[in-house]
Parts: sequence; structure tokens; C-alpha cells
Amino acid sequence: MKEEADKGVRLNRFLASCGVASRRSCDTLILEGRVELNGKITVDLASRVFPGDHVKFDGKMLRGQAPLTVVLNKPKKFLCTKADPEGRDTIYQLLPKTFSKLHYVGRLDYDSAGLILLTSDGDLTERLTHPRFHVEKEYEVTLDHAFGPEYIPTLLEGFQFTEGHAKAEAVAIETKRRLRVILTQGYNRQIRRMFSKIGYKVERLERVRIGSLVMPELSTGEYHILNHREIEAACVNPQNVKRSRRPRANDEEAKSRDEESSED
Repeated sequence: MKEEADKGVRLNRFLASCGVASRRSCDTLILEGRVELNGKITVDLASRVFPGDHVKFDGKMLRGQAPLTVVLNKPKKFLCTKADPEGRDTIYQLLPKTFSKLHYVGRLDYDSAGLILLTSDGDLTERLTHPRFHVEKEYEVTLDHAFGPEYIPTLLEGFQFTEGHAKAEAVAIETKRRLRVILTQGYNRQIRRMFSKIGYKVERLERVRIGSLVMPELSTGEYHILNHREIEAACVNPQNVKRSRRPRANDEEAKSRDEESSED
């Protein structure tokens, strides 16, 4: 620890630890001249921060602190934004005011529910969202009519969107209308758009897993502060995921859930 203090911390890493942005994004902010080190603007990406140094971002003093990460069970009809010009509810209204500076990691659209992380750790945001890390996100998807298994290869092959090539990593059939879909991408409304391409409307969408982190025992709208073990779980994909399970016979619970979802 003393040796690390003697060498200091790279400026982008310090900024990320303060929740400014990911390290990669912090490099851009430094080059834009938005960071001061000990009273002087620095654009040197090799700059290091030592104990006692003063760092400002956009004129505001930063203080290194242990990052905070929470998981929220997002309800439908809440936006992933800090403020909405139309006055709609946002996820930050479900959290204490002291959490208002946390950044959400990826989005869930207005009509979707489930697992979403918010953090002050820029490095964690990058690990969970950058394509090179291939972190899986698993969704429970309920469709407007019975799904044809012959469409699975089409979903795995994917579609060309304006943003890039969108595809599913895995699709598993739960019931006639309910599927499990795994993505490692995060294009806007990706699942809804993909199913629309093959003639289906998504009636219900819930994210149930990020990496190996599954939803804790949280009621809708509740949050949980993650410990180190849980954070690491969110960054690592499980080794054994069922990829193509067919509907079970006499699955009364599944049938009941499908009937309920048709009322959404």
C-alpha cells in the first residue's frame, strides 16, 4: 500500500474512482482541459495523483472515496434518467437523495422491469458495458402470441441496426409465449426491435441476471447495496447456463404467469 502511495495513482483512475466516468471517458475529459491538478489545468494523460494533491473537475473539488454500487428492482413506467422534461417518474425517485450522483449501468426502457445497477465506480461501468468484456444480461421475455422455435437461429444470427449488428447470444423456450434471452450488447430497445423483425410484439420484459448476479429478494422498487462479492459476480458470466430448454408438461405456474402477463 505504501509503495502504491509513493507512485501515486494515474489521473484517469482517480477520476473514475470519484465516479466522474469510466477511465476511457476520463482520458477524453482530461484532453478537453476540464481537469485541474493542484490548481493547474492538465492535459497530460500520464499525470498521477499523490496523497495531498488537489484535483478539480469542471471547477469542483474531487475527493477519492470508496465506490458505491447498488442494484435496483426497477418497476415498469420508470425512466432511466435523472430528470424527465415530461415529468414522468425516474429511477432516482426510488433511491435516497444521497444516491443521486450514482450512474446507472446500461438502461432498461420505460416499459421494462428488473435488474439495474447504479454505481459511482467508472471502472465497473466500463467492465459491465464495453463489448470486449462480453458480460451477459439475461431477460425474461413474454410475447403476444406463441413463439416458433424455428426463429431461434434467426435471433442468434441477428439483424443489422443503424447502431450495429444486433443479435442474441442464447434463446431458451420456457412456455409457448415466454422465453429467456441472453444478450452481451445493449442497443436501445434491442429485444423489442429484434422480435418485431420476426413478427412478434414483446408484452413483458424483465432483466433477471447480469453476469452471475441474479435478482436478490427485492420487491418491485426496492434496492440493495452490493458487497464486493456481489459486484464481482456481476462481472463474471456463469459457466453453466441452460440455453435451449423446451416447455415442460403441466407447467401450471408458467401457464398462470402467461395469463397474468396478457393483462399488462
